[in-house]
Amino acid sequence: MNMSRLSKALAFACIHLFLGASMSASPLSTARGQETAEDGSRADEAPEQDAAGKNAEPVALDITIETGKVKVRDHATIDLPDGWGYLQTKDARFVVEKVWGNPPDAGVLGLVIPSMSKDPREWAYGIITSFEDEGYVKDDDAKDTDYDALLADMQEGMKESNKQRKKAGYGTVDLVGWAERPHYDSAQKKLYWAKTLRFDDEPSTVLNYDVRILGRHGYLVLQAVAQSDQLTEVAEGSKAVLARTEFVDGKRYEDFDSSIDKVAAYGIGGLIAGKVLLKAGILKVLLKPLLIVGAVVVAAAAKLFGKKKAVEPTTEG
Repeated sequence: MNMSRLSKALAFACIHLFLGASMSASPLSTARGQETAEDGSRADEAPEQDAAGKNAEPVALDITIETGKVKVRDHATIDLPDGWGYLQTKDARFVVEKVWGNPPDAGVLGLVIPSMSKDPREWAYGIITSFEDEGYVKDDDAKDTDYDALLADMQEGMKESNKQRKKAGYGTVDLVGWAERPHYDSAQKKLYWAKTLRFDDEPSTVLNYDVRILGRHGYLVLQAVAQSDQLTEVAEGSKAVLARTEFVDGKRYEDFDSSIDKVAAYGIGGLIAGKVLLKAGILKVLLKPLLIVGAVVVAAAAKLFGKKKAVEPTTEG
């Protein structure tokens, strides 16, 4: 696997988590030590690399890997399949931020890995877990959403975002298409889909596999990133984890109380589109139930992730 491309893809997959600076490191960059900041992150340094960019010595991260039934904070539980592990917030952020080179973000709650190895080079991929406190997402539009039209609008939204990225000196990210069309399980309140992405006009593509589990106050986010030819492997793994993930009592979708609970400003279509569509009006009429909050951060278009080019940012437009 091209790990530097995986690092880029992780940045895009974490759009919902990180609306900040660009990435600079490959997942093969590793760190050691246990110094912990007040916010739960670990301020470690990566070891030296050889001329080829590879670690000069075997990697064994100083992390705790949990197995069995694990907690995703106080939101949910995951009954992990055999051979899988889970990193709680401190170690998950350590890997996502220090090892994979993403900017700090308190939104990362955990990391699911399809391995028990402490060497990240042995992980085929990882599934980042987070929670979006957006309120109760109504699923009325699930059956009526035209996913092909939604894809077209998302692609148009990425074109607009790429204009801003170029002005800011960042590389481009193109949404090639669905690697797996969105599927919503109305009984389980679980949603999954996969996107194929291309970075900076590179010939190869990467895979973003997205899972959402609806709850009373918001939704769990599980995001896996890998090479496009790993679709079958990542899909099987993500669905296995999805089937074993449940909100705790009192926070399930059916626990919603309309008299006191907040309702999200969008439905299933808007949840899929996420923050890719950063222009007012780009959703048109295909998502009639969808209302985008005014703060859907148009300015964030210039902050999307990617590899920083060696040019000075411009202030034009």
